[in-house]
Amino acid sequence: MSSSAMPAVTRDTWLGHPKGLFLLFATEMWERFSYYGMRALLVLSLIAGVETANPGFGWSQSEALKLYGLFTGFVYFTPLIGGWLADNYLGQRKSVIIGGVLMAIGQFTLAAAIPGNLQLFYIGLFILVLGNGFFKPNISTMVGDLYEEGDARRDGAFTIFYMGINAGAFLAPLVCSTLGEDPTYGWRAGYFAAGVGMVLSVIIQLVLAKRYLGDIGTVPAATRSLANSGGKHAPLTPDEVDRLRVIFMLFVFVVLFWAAFEQAGGLMNIYAQEKTDRMIGNFEVPAGWFQSLNPLFIVLLAPIFSAAWSRLGRSGRNPATPRKMVLGLVLTGIGFLAMVAAVYEHAATGKASMSWLVIAYFFHTTGELCISPVGLSMVTKLAPLRLASLMMGVWFLINFVANWLAGIIGSYAESLGELAIFGGLAATLFVFAVVLWLLSGLLVRWMHGAETLKHA
Repeated sequence: MSSSAMPAVTRDTWLGHPKGLFLLFATEMWERFSYYGMRALLVLSLIAGVETANPGFGWSQSEALKLYGLFTGFVYFTPLIGGWLADNYLGQRKSVIIGGVLMAIGQFTLAAAIPGNLQLFYIGLFILVLGNGFFKPNISTMVGDLYEEGDARRDGAFTIFYMGINAGAFLAPLVCSTLGEDPTYGWRAGYFAAGVGMVLSVIIQLVLAKRYLGDIGTVPAATRSLANSGGKHAPLTPDEVDRLRVIFMLFVFVVLFWAAFEQAGGLMNIYAQEKTDRMIGNFEVPAGWFQSLNPLFIVLLAPIFSAAWSRLGRSGRNPATPRKMVLGLVLTGIGFLAMVAAVYEHAATGKASMSWLVIAYFFHTTGELCISPVGLSMVTKLAPLRLASLMMGVWFLINFVANWLAGIIGSYAESLGELAIFGGLAATLFVFAVVLWLLSGLLVRWMHGAETLKHA
């Protein structure tokens, strides 16, 4: 994106970065607390019996996983629309506020729907989908707008931002699952807590954005781009076209990654609840707590990965984005091999050890760190200014396709068995890693030095 088009921003810094980064960190942290808190409860509350101590909807596992995949898919489809509206009409900051308010309403609607009001539950999910469309692409784009073109801090900034995402995701199951899975409080309390998190996100943005973001996100990107080009939209250059090709080609490989990764909230969540020995002494670990492993590992490992990329960059050996993603696919595949081992142990002893889940989540996290923050940063480097939020929405469209696919894959576990699912995912990830490695040279050429500039 063109540096000349960047809006004014406060020069105050902390830890070498604009303070606005940490405002966006906090905004996203509480939004992710809200989302992952809800996600940890969604499948479990759907399959919970109607007449149990903590009544849910009494759905089958297959039905619940299909809805989970459909919902989490559309959560990542609407950012395409929200990004376009922000780029052309609303601006990013206004879009984030609209999205946050809608998501808070959605969470409280889910709380009101428990137990038994399925129609109201669907309405709550629909409102969440709409709200996320306004929020998700625009908060990420504002992170990129904090930095001038060629600023080597941008990759590190997205790593810090990603830590905020996962700090919220770490806290969410500990709070929302603890409340929701306890019959004393019930699913309603868990969803309500998720709504409170979203309210905090909106308040932080409303109160502090002007001070720490300046004019960032107030003017639609299309308006800024038009002003820079003398009132005329210039056609895309050949280099810009090639860079967009890179985004779309990587789309295919990242879809597979997220389709595998998102088994965490569905099939792996159920596996933790039904087939894993969760006892530590006399205490049974809530199944939803395992959802906190990934964000915990993110917070612990992200600084290590960031430092590693920076050190490699200084020596001129920093892998290009496609090659980092190759490593991410391989590491995620290794994680599913741990789940294969869990299936074999369950077959032999009747219960799988929690250690297999810990190992799986560890490798999935390392794979994620090679793909997700790297991908977000890449989009801000390659997308033309006037398409900034739209292309971020396109990038999140990956998750729409992936989560829909994840739900379908998980739903076959009852008929094919977990061994076929986990083993098949591992094998597919390894094959796709090889294909991406073979294509990486071409993709790097199509980037036309974008990353070289950023790491210079």
